Amino acid sequence: MIQQASIKLSLGPLLYYWPRDTTLEFYTQAANWPVNVVYLGETVCSRRHELRIDDWMNMAQQLVDAGKEVVLSTLTLIESESDLKALRKMVENKKFNVEANDFGAVHLLSQASVPFVAGPALNIYNPDTLALMAKMGAIRWVPPVEMPRSMLTSMPVPENMQTELFAFGRLPLAFSARCFTARHFNLQKDDCQFRCIDHADGLDLNTREGEAFLVMNGIQTQSASVHTLAHRLGELNDTSVTHLRLSPQSQNMADVVKIFRDTLDEKISAQDVKAKLASCLIAAGCDGYWLGKPGLSMGAN
Repeated sequence: MIQQASIKLSLGPLLYYWPRDTTLEFYTQAANWPVNVVYLGETVCSRRHELRIDDWMNMAQQLVDAGKEVVLSTLTLIESESDLKALRKMVENKKFNVEANDFGAVHLLSQASVPFVAGPALNIYNPDTLALMAKMGAIRWVPPVEMPRSMLTSMPVPENMQTELFAFGRLPLAFSARCFTARHFNLQKDDCQFRCIDHADGLDLNTREGEAFLVMNGIQTQSASVHTLAHRLGELNDTSVTHLRLSPQSQNMADVVKIFRDTLDEKISAQDVKAKLASCLIAAGCDGYWLGKPGLSMGAN
């Protein structure tokens, strides 16, 4: 049984395209936040070029010097030889563990005997796949964001395998070879003019009735609502969860991290955490997937 206070916090990979100075400043501040693990790297679109691999590596070393565990995250869709070259460089870095978000990355990491995190995009839903990942070198896995608590608690986890739960942020739902942001502006993907950089938390997509539905983030589709389990951390004690992943947003991220840490340390009650977190959210909250309900819903408790 995992005790709530022993659960570690991780800062997931940045899913958005921010200006270079904004990104560097964000991680400079994150070095002082009460997170144990920081994921670095581009996971969505290889055309995003404000930071290169060497920049991520330099930042990784700075965070290690600040006492953080650093994991380099790979692209979710490998579409070109240049993408593959960048992936190989990441696999061969010899300093940091890697998060695999593509089975090509899993193959290369296993061949190189590099310990890795099995990312949420691998869609591991059954014990056989999870056991295979452990055999290939995975030391931690991130369940798919749609996986409910009931399924997670019944999943046999290999010995010494850590479990990292996506606990905060807009849910990454799907990836496509087509760039939805470029399409929105009537641009071709190869001439997108990097419009993503103008939308720090993605581009809202509403229904015809004007209700928030999805968010377009380049080739990635996200939930419009912000998934949060801050008020449900007491439900983790009989699960295999060892880490909670908090996905970066452009506003109030330091406050979000503090709320989660204080809640884990039982400095904030479950009754109070919703109110404290409400002022930090960039959109309505949701927790439906955790409860086995529609993902955009928010449970009563």
